[in-house]
Amino acid sequence: MRGQFISAAFEAWGRKCKLNVSELCAIEQENNNEFLKLFGLNGELSPVVNEDQITLTRADQARDIQNLISYAIGCMMGRYSLDKPGLVYAHSRNEGFDASQYQTFPADADGIIPITELAWFPDDATERFVEFIGKAWPAEHLEENLKFIADSLGANRDEHPRDTIRRYLSQNFYKDHLQTYKRRPIYWLFSSGKQKAFQCLVYLHRYHEGTLARMRTEYVIPLQGKLSQRIEQLAGDITAATSTSHRRKLEKERETLVKQRTELAAFDEKLRHYADQRIALDLDDGVKVNYGKFGDLLAEVKAVTGGTEE
Repeated sequence: MRGQFISAAFEAWGRKCKLNVSELCAIEQENNNEFLKLFGLNGELSPVVNEDQITLTRADQARDIQNLISYAIGCMMGRYSLDKPGLVYAHSRNEGFDASQYQTFPADADGIIPITELAWFPDDATERFVEFIGKAWPAEHLEENLKFIADSLGANRDEHPRDTIRRYLSQNFYKDHLQTYKRRPIYWLFSSGKQKAFQCLVYLHRYHEGTLARMRTEYVIPLQGKLSQRIEQLAGDITAATSTSHRRKLEKERETLVKQRTELAAFDEKLRHYADQRIALDLDDGVKVNYGKFGDLLAEVKAVTGGTEE
């Protein structure tokens, strides 16, 4: 049972881990005693086993919350479901994907999850993660659970829990994902570049020849309009600002958005080029080969394609 609070679930998990370590430690020590008796080594070697010699998993709040976020992303993608245990979908080209297997927390319709530093889309990773927590645990305890998650990720001072989660997703999630999957990711991060005007995750097994075209029409092109609208609004706000500090803050935001708009326009051109090619994947070729088919549309290309297949 997940219970009411994530903090309580983590504490229960910690107790279970400690119990497992203690039990295995006792078993190992009993085995050592028997071996020492068998070989006549009593008194010459110690049968004592220290718990730090046991290699079972221990509870780790930061790591375990990162794993929870990864699982939530998997539920968004349809890899997992809150309604069924284990792996639910891992075929190819989105073929045979059955949306009816995700009743409690619906999987994303197209397997494309935006990850942006600002809330440009109502179905981005942060918004959907908040929805996931409200479904997996009682909705009335949503804010307490989000705070525990944010604190586990390392919330900045006076930072709202949702902002902490958004910051982790946009800056650190993919690094952790690459490490977990030893640079052979199952969720691929498409990125417009250093300005992070647009980023999104695509589930390898749900990618198909029309995914890039949908990414462009449903997200990239609309975002260009949203950026231009916000830049225009900021111009008026800057003129009307009544304090120097507020004006500078608005000017800084506008400068950032102008850079992002330029970056996004260039990304859109590249995305259109690759979308027109209707690139197909062959999962038998492995992640390294398939990842390299998209040029610099993807983040961390060298990390994924630069080494030998593992």
